[in-house]
Amino acid sequence: MAGYQYEAVEIESGRAKSGVIEADSAKLARSKLREQGLIGLEISALSGESNKFRFSRSLPAVELSLFTRQFAVLLEAGLTIEQSLNALIEQAEAPAMRQILAAIRGDILAGQPLARALENHKGAFPEIYRTLIAAGEQTGKLGQVLLRLADYLEARHALRQKIGLALIYPAIISLVAVIVVLALLTYVVPQVVNVFHDTKQVLPFLTRALLWTSNTLKEYGIYGAILLAGGGYALQKLLQIPAYRLRFDAWILRLPLVGKLIRGMNTARFASTMAILVGSGVPLLHALGAGAGVVTNLPMRHAIEEAARKVREGGSLSRAIQQSKAFPPLFVHLIASGEASGKLEHMLDRAATQQTQELETRAAVITGLFEPLLILVMGVVVLLIVLAILLPIFEMNQLVH
Repeated sequence: MAGYQYEAVEIESGRAKSGVIEADSAKLARSKLREQGLIGLEISALSGESNKFRFSRSLPAVELSLFTRQFAVLLEAGLTIEQSLNALIEQAEAPAMRQILAAIRGDILAGQPLARALENHKGAFPEIYRTLIAAGEQTGKLGQVLLRLADYLEARHALRQKIGLALIYPAIISLVAVIVVLALLTYVVPQVVNVFHDTKQVLPFLTRALLWTSNTLKEYGIYGAILLAGGGYALQKLLQIPAYRLRFDAWILRLPLVGKLIRGMNTARFASTMAILVGSGVPLLHALGAGAGVVTNLPMRHAIEEAARKVREGGSLSRAIQQSKAFPPLFVHLIASGEASGKLEHMLDRAATQQTQELETRAAVITGLFEPLLILVMGVVVLLIVLAILLPIFEMNQLVH
C-alpha cells in the first residue's frame, strides 16, 4: 500500500485540508477522501526514490529541533514511525520539510529502516543525527534517543543564539561608526576645509593629512572596496585548501581572546556530542568519529582523529586527548575521571556544561572589552577630524590679532 499526499476541501464547510493517505492507487485514494467528506483537488504519490537527491541543503536549526521534539513525543505516545511521519507531514508548514518527510516515509514503506532513510538526505540530517537514530533503532529506545537529541539540538541552538546576540550590538556599533567616519571624510570635511584654500594660508599638517585621506577615499574608495571584496573572496577560496585551512585554524587558536573562545566553543560542542552518543549506546570509536564531525577547527578535529587511532590501539581516551594538547586541561581531567569511575557519559555531560558556561563568560568579557575600546577609537578619530578643522581657524585668528 502506497502513500499519497493530498490537497482537498471539505464538502460541508469548503475549508482546505492537506495531509497523507494510504491507498493502493490514486483512484482509491480519492475514494477514501470522499468517504471522509473530502473532495481531492490534487493527489501525488510519495516516493522516496524520486526525491532523495533533491534536498541536499541543511534544514534550519529551529525546524530540525522542532521536528525532533515532535517526532519523539509521538513515538513515546505509542505511534509507529509511519503514523508519526503522517502526522508530522500534515503539521509541517514549510513545503521543503513536508517533501523531505514524505520522501522518508516512502523509503520506510519500501522496507528501509529510519536511519537508512535519513541517509538519503545527508544535507538535512547531520551525521550525529543519523548515528543516534541508528543507535536508537538497534537498542529499541528510539523515542528516548530522540528526546535526548532534541534536548541537544535545542541547547546547541540556544548557545549559538546567546553568542550571536552578544556580538550583534558591537557589530552594529562598528558598522555605524564606519559609515559616520566615511561620511565625514568624503562629504563634510572637504566642504569645510576647502574654504581655507581661498585664504592662501599654509594649512597645518593634520588638516593636509585629513584632506589627503578624504581625496583618496573619494577617488579610489570604490577600487579599495573592490580590492577588499576580491581579497575576501580569494581568502575564502584559499581556506578551502586543507593545508592553508589547517595553518589558519592553528593561528586562530593562538590569538589571545578569540583563540580561547574558538577552543571553548569546539570543546563544548564535542563534549555534548560525545555525552549523548556514549549515553545512547554508541561504541566509543564510532562516537569519536561522529564527534569529530561537529568540530569545525581543523587542528582540534585532527587531534580527535589521532585520539581515535590511539584508542583503537588500546590506549585510554583521556591520555590520547592530553597528548594532543588541543583541548583545555579541565576537559581532559574530567574525561580521565569518567574513565576511572566508569561514568564517562556523566563526566562528558559535566564537561559540556562547564565549557558552555565558560564560553558564555568569555563571550561576555570580549564584548564588554570591545564596546569601550570601540568608543575610545571613535572618540580619537572624531577628535582628530575636529582638530583638523579647527587648527586653521585658530591660526587665522592669530593672524588677525
